[in-house]
Order: sequence, then C-alpha cells, then structure tokens
Amino acid sequence: MPIINVKMTHEDGGATKEQKELLAEKLTNAFVEIFNRGEKTCVVTIDEVSTDNYAIAGKIITNIRNKK
Repeated sequence: MPIINVKMTHEDGGATKEQKELLAEKLTNAFVEIFNRGEKTCVVTIDEVSTDNYAIAGKIITNIRNKK
C-alpha cells in the first residue's frame, strides 16, 4: 500500500479541510497516473507542523519569520 506523507507548516490558521482534500485527491491522481495502480490503495497523510516545532540553521522558524 503506497503512503504519501505531506509535511507542511501550520500557518495562518492552517490548511482548510477543503484544501487538504483537494491536495489528497490530486496527489492520489498523480500516483495513479504515474504508477498505474488503483486509487483505493493510496493513502495520503498530511502533517501540519507548528513553526515553533522546527528550525533551520538552529533557528526556530517562528522567530525567523517574526524578524522579517
């Protein structure tokens, strides 16, 4: 069973349910088109990560974005 995992930042209230469903639909369709496998086997997970919970170059993203 293919599992497509999307990790993205949770910003400005996060993605809406509609956006997540559209993303999952389009990723599933792309997988089916490229690999010629059934859509019923394709799982999409979406993880929204707080910008407080990841860093680049040792700096928390929230702090980086607040400086701009």
